[in-house]
Amino acid sequence: MSRLAFFSPWPPQPSGVATCTADVVPALAAAGHGVDVFVDEALVEVSRGADRAPEPGEVRILGAHDFVWRQARQAYDLPIYQVGNSWAHECIWPYLFQFPGLVVMHDARLHHARAGALLRRQRSADYRNEFAYNHPQLSRDAAELAVHGFDGAYYYQWPMRRAIVDSARMVATHSVGAMKVLRQEHPGRTIDHIALGHGVAEFDKASARRAFRARNGIPTEALVFGVLGTAAPEKRVAQIIREFAGARRWAPDARLLFAGQVSPLLPLNELAQSFGIGGVTHLVGRLDDADFDHAAAACDVGLNLRWPTAREVSGPWLRMLSLGLPTVIIDAMHHLDVVTLDPRTWRCHAPTSDLAPHPESRAVAVGVDILDEGHSLRLALRRLSSDAGLRLRLGAAARAHWESNHSVPHMVADYERAIARAIDITPPVADLPAHLRPDPEGHARHLVREMLDRPLF
Repeated sequence: MSRLAFFSPWPPQPSGVATCTADVVPALAAAGHGVDVFVDEALVEVSRGADRAPEPGEVRILGAHDFVWRQARQAYDLPIYQVGNSWAHECIWPYLFQFPGLVVMHDARLHHARAGALLRRQRSADYRNEFAYNHPQLSRDAAELAVHGFDGAYYYQWPMRRAIVDSARMVATHSVGAMKVLRQEHPGRTIDHIALGHGVAEFDKASARRAFRARNGIPTEALVFGVLGTAAPEKRVAQIIREFAGARRWAPDARLLFAGQVSPLLPLNELAQSFGIGGVTHLVGRLDDADFDHAAAACDVGLNLRWPTAREVSGPWLRMLSLGLPTVIIDAMHHLDVVTLDPRTWRCHAPTSDLAPHPESRAVAVGVDILDEGHSLRLALRRLSSDAGLRLRLGAAARAHWESNHSVPHMVADYERAIARAIDITPPVADLPAHLRPDPEGHARHLVREMLDRPLF
């Protein structure tokens, strides 16, 4: 079996990727792989670890700084890099380009993370060069927006990923739609799909529902719409509050639940009060996975809208599916493999991946067209608030979709396949910007020459 260097966020870091890595790594070890997990030791407790390769079935949590000398001494069979569009992955960047491996893109748009990693360290020249390499079709002057502090939604349109794809042995993504885009943009490169396994296989939903509602003052019979996960402007919270307030004409006893951290950029309480729903809105703050599942069990409908998007598969959404919760999402290209209903017609969005007759009966969620957001969301909330049968059908299809595509064993099997494939791929030759593949020995020689050139007295 293989010796793997697994770069990733790790618990207790507040990251969905950390949770998924903590699920997949022990399973890979149980299959016979030896796994060293390399983490940011400023955020995660690490062990020193014996000066040897990991044994088959062994898992060690090590500081990322220890990778280079370990790689030089025992040569891991494959580095695996978990890459996402957040600061939680910053310790991974220095190794990703120097030691090609399997890159798992949790987000297909990485500009926020990459710009942050460079510009927070005043590396504006490196950012300019990397931006030009990643987006050769754009004027180099476009980089000056970020250099001068003007970040924004345009980051999503300039994804900063070409250097990653060019330097990796293989790239995998959790989104079928994103995989297809990457294959179109990078012909000849190896791009694959690894299912994101996230959620619970067995759970006492009825008991969790009763307990959570009792703890948080939610009436037993109330219809609860849940916004689960971080509440931020891009989660369309303002739009949800507005349309929920209108939907209460058809469901006067409905409640709105927010379970997760609230972004400081979002005046959530003020929004709820301004639409007259402060008294029926419940905020419970950040939750661990177990408490999150209790919150999801307490809901009747999950609202998981995000725009703009980094083309990610939402971990909170998958946990809702695993509990058989009907959900409302944005109809986006990275959900190509998900059959969704258009609330304007209550037929499937076209094109649909389900070509069998009557795909509506197998729809997993309701998909809102972002170009018709308010109207479509209003229709979705109105129908879901009054049609218990539809909620039941969507919830059953959601659970079936999760079991077929997003269980942890399914994810582990995909990793096993991708690892075997990536090990056999020769690292590519790429003419990357110089800062991505620095020459440490050359720098050392430069320092020595400087010392020798200095007068002794």
